[in-house]
Amino acid sequence: MELTTTRLLLDRLRPEDAKALFACRTHPQVARFQGWRPMDVGQVQAFIAAQAEPAPGRWFQRAIRLRDSGELVGDLGVCPPGEAGDSAEFGISLAPAHQGRGYAREALQAVFGQGFGVLGWRRIHASVDPRNAACLALLRGLGMRQEAHFRESLWLHGEWVDDLVFAMLAREWPAMAHPLQD
Repeated sequence: MELTTTRLLLDRLRPEDAKALFACRTHPQVARFQGWRPMDVGQVQAFIAAQAEPAPGRWFQRAIRLRDSGELVGDLGVCPPGEAGDSAEFGISLAPAHQGRGYAREALQAVFGQGFGVLGWRRIHASVDPRNAACLALLRGLGMRQEAHFRESLWLHGEWVDDLVFAMLAREWPAMAHPLQD
């Protein structure tokens, strides 16, 4: 899944992305809400090297880059549906210096458009810590609805945290779609 939007390029992570991805994923603002906190750049290099092509039921990661410069500004994980009727899942991280500019929304609109419009996904969902106010606003702004609130259901970074599940059906997407692809 390689996608281009007005301002972004979503493509494979490259070995030279390791330092920038490490800096993003270990920044306290980002790491607080992520399950994966790499210990060092070597761990990120191994993660990048292990990335496979997208396959049903298997997570894959894509770089989020500025289209004009190629600068890595974040990453996006997607787990496509494994069987007919399954739900695709996603997660997204942006470096703090690039937050608040609409990049996450732009990237997710491209993924949703591809998933629902081209790949025939029936449903997409995301899991989010309810303390992540920016992510909650993003998901609601995309037209996703909160379907569940699991209290203290995840052990994350030494504490029990709540988990909110947001989702959208393919038939709901056209009302929210705002194509950004060229």
